[in-house]
Amino acid sequence: MVCYLPRFVTSKKTPTAGTGAVVADPAGAGADTLGGDTVNVDALPPVDETDHVRGAEDAQITLIEYSDYECPFCKNFHETMVQVMEEYDGQVRWVFRHYPLSFHEYAEPVAQASECVAELGGNDAFWAFTDAYFARTEATGTGFPQEDVAALAAEVAGVNAGAVQECIDSGKYADNIADEMAAGAAAGVSGTPGTILVTADGETELISGALPFTQVKTIIDGYLE
Repeated sequence: MVCYLPRFVTSKKTPTAGTGAVVADPAGAGADTLGGDTVNVDALPPVDETDHVRGAEDAQITLIEYSDYECPFCKNFHETMVQVMEEYDGQVRWVFRHYPLSFHEYAEPVAQASECVAELGGNDAFWAFTDAYFARTEATGTGFPQEDVAALAAEVAGVNAGAVQECIDSGKYADNIADEMAAGAAAGVSGTPGTILVTADGETELISGALPFTQVKTIIDGYLE
């Protein structure tokens, strides 16, 4: 498979100035494979204690990102999401879910590693590892040496490298990740990054691809007005 740049992000909102029903994907943003254009709300798992969440529980907007640790567009979008969380402190929460694409060889093993880090160190450790991995990987599908993943986790998340490696080798989270990816696909995600916006009132919008901060801000502001 090859990387495909999706052309549109389709909103379920009534078109308004500055947001609109269709937001064009700028050249170079893109996603790995074509993203869908609608959200199947019934298939979207609710956010619960098994999720990795950054931000206030009572935030007005939840962004559920389905991501791939070796996707170059996800690497770019991770920086955008960090900026979103800084800009909308208390108003937006970020939920990270796994969607490792088969043609990125290291994506699924790293997703397992992140779950091992979360098991050993908790939510903060998960995010520390995730931030560091995206910062250091070249995101080529095999962009970070897998033999160094456990050491990275120990360095940035304060967990025991041996315990992380033992957990990775067990494959104990493989089924969880496969289930998470299947649920994302059922909800409408078919490429990475695929982010589902959910408001406190239950409105939804699928944001396909690595939109720049300015466009994500426009979408968010349309719901906060």
